[in-house]
Amino acid sequence: MAASGLRRLVSIAGLAPAMLLLLLMPCPASADPAFDRWLESLWPRAQSLGVTRTTFEAATGGLEPDLKLPELVIPGRPETQRGQAEFVLTPTGYLKESTLAALAGQGRRLLNAHRGTLASIEKTYGVPGPVVLAIWARETAFGADKLPYTAIRTLATQAYLGRRKEMFTQEFLLALKLLEEEHVALAGMRSSWAGAMGQPQFMPSDFFKYAVDFDGDGKRDIWNSVPDALASIGHQLAGKGWVTGQPWAIEVRAPKEADCTQGRPDVTMPVGEWLRRGFAPAYDRRISAGERAMEASLLQPEGTYGPAFLTPKNYFVLKDYNFSDLYVLFVGHLADRIAGGKSFETRWSKTEQLRTAQVEAMQQVLTTKKFYDDKIDGKAGMLTRTALGAYQKANGLKVDCWPTPELLTHMRR
Repeated sequence: MAASGLRRLVSIAGLAPAMLLLLLMPCPASADPAFDRWLESLWPRAQSLGVTRTTFEAATGGLEPDLKLPELVIPGRPETQRGQAEFVLTPTGYLKESTLAALAGQGRRLLNAHRGTLASIEKTYGVPGPVVLAIWARETAFGADKLPYTAIRTLATQAYLGRRKEMFTQEFLLALKLLEEEHVALAGMRSSWAGAMGQPQFMPSDFFKYAVDFDGDGKRDIWNSVPDALASIGHQLAGKGWVTGQPWAIEVRAPKEADCTQGRPDVTMPVGEWLRRGFAPAYDRRISAGERAMEASLLQPEGTYGPAFLTPKNYFVLKDYNFSDLYVLFVGHLADRIAGGKSFETRWSKTEQLRTAQVEAMQQVLTTKKFYDDKIDGKAGMLTRTALGAYQKANGLKVDCWPTPELLTHMRR
């Protein structure tokens, strides 16, 4: 045997047993072969969207699922909930006056800095500049937030292990199409935990529907171009049905005899009729004839304890951007403040927010007793609140349309 071969054997023999075992073991081909097979199964669908094999392999080569993401369904592991602020914070916690005041001040400066662009957006899409700026603020702090996730990995993981597999699979495929068409480089495709991208937080499907080139450079760049990002927000709101010239909501003072169980999207009447029934505009502001004619719903986000609002169509257009009453209240009110409006006239109360599991338990009882026929999701939205009020009416309880530990105890009895 050659001297070099002998030295090599002696060197290997002197290794610790554990290290020697690692050297002799074959390297695994993949950390998750099933994930690799699943990715490869998507190739025909990607190809049908115009994605080349080169792009597919560049995006998926070495890709592994991110098991730290929330809302994954993994056998043997409890499902993790992100605790999205819009659904776990009370209005007092979410709609902090200090935060709104600071963002409104920054928004007014940006309103002046981007006055020409915002005027063009309003002329093109009918959406006021303060509304566009408010969404920009809520989504990415006026573009300052550094998105922490890689969109391709996030979307692939949610498609493979998430609760809405088919929806995320389609978004993942459209993300590949984004790469194929060179709208963004792979390294620059940063996103939220759910795969929402860029300054306006668009899913890939939103990008293809609503992203626009507003700075005239030939690219729809929602990641780096402020005009493109802002115009894309305006385009999306217009596409969802924004009504030019109408407010997003009108804050009102509810009369003592107001019935909070009427606070449902399907219970509407002209604003003038709500006013005739005793609802008074906050700060006694003048309501125009056009506003009086608007069909609107009643919104009481804290049941009978906090501010009340009359909500025309534009409220629900904003809600289609993010399905949360608190989100809409935040961006709508911030838009008003950027435009020079006042803070909420009625203060938010210090009500507690029940845990998701507690609200789910309430929804299950309400469903069984035919008061509620929507999703069991643990979120105390409009339909859940009004169903609670109907339950309270039927059981001779105080009607406040708000989930409390005492009400849950009553329901369990």
